[in-house]
Amino acid sequence: MFFEIVKFLFYSILIVIISKYILVKTIRKLAEVLKLKPKIIGEISGYATSIPELLTITISSFSNLVGASLYNVLSSNIINFLQYFFSIILNKNFKCIKNKAIRIQLLLSIITILIPVIFFMLKIETNLITVPIFIILYLLFRVIINKIDIKYLTKEENLMEKEIEKEVKEESKNTVKNKETTFYVLILILSGVLLYFIGERLGNVLENLCNIFNIKQFVIGILLGVITSIPELITFFEAQKHYKKNNNKLAGVVETTNNLLTSNMVNLFIIQSIGIIIFALINM
Repeated sequence: MFFEIVKFLFYSILIVIISKYILVKTIRKLAEVLKLKPKIIGEISGYATSIPELLTITISSFSNLVGASLYNVLSSNIINFLQYFFSIILNKNFKCIKNKAIRIQLLLSIITILIPVIFFMLKIETNLITVPIFIILYLLFRVIINKIDIKYLTKEENLMEKEIEKEVKEESKNTVKNKETTFYVLILILSGVLLYFIGERLGNVLENLCNIFNIKQFVIGILLGVITSIPELITFFEAQKHYKKNNNKLAGVVETTNNLLTSNMVNLFIIQSIGIIIFALINM
């Protein structure tokens, strides 16, 4: 029992270390190299922190557990949403949510939670028919997001951003820059894979503790969901902390909101669709 508790603490701390000192720092370095806007950085963070869910659902599909994967998506998206507000409140950035564009994005995030709930309530099974529906919804969400104009920059900052865009175009053929970008992207993927494998081992430890202390499985599932959502929580905190130094709180919330929405969209529409397709292929 003592050994299992030690392993639980070790894997939990390892997830925090990888998220804080590898995942978050790599995303920030990639943003600096490419001179990215907060919105784009948030989207990259959302994709990066969804890698563990991608691997988990893929393996579940190979194990004929595609139905259970929707529970995984639902719990993950709910936890992401709650953590988002937790980070906003602790960073004292709650006033930024008054921004109309941010409210629309939060509404879209809520929809990514309600869709699985509706599936469960109406007892709708996910199958190949739902894949095109999910893809259409993903594209529709992307159109809405692209049309949202988040007005948080001053005229001076807008001018600076235009200059940055010129520099990016001029430097697009820079070999060193391309190598740096490739390196950081590979590190992001690697960190996502590491987080998945550590999360998987953490899940095994939690199951053992569940059996030892006779704890109900759904409680363990919630705990595991919270722990494996630590990468999102850390990116939420670090984004706001980064921009707070430049006295631009809204930019930090913009990045965080896009991180939340992208992660939830990818979990529900893209990763779930991949799981359904794999399940259908192995059962043909």
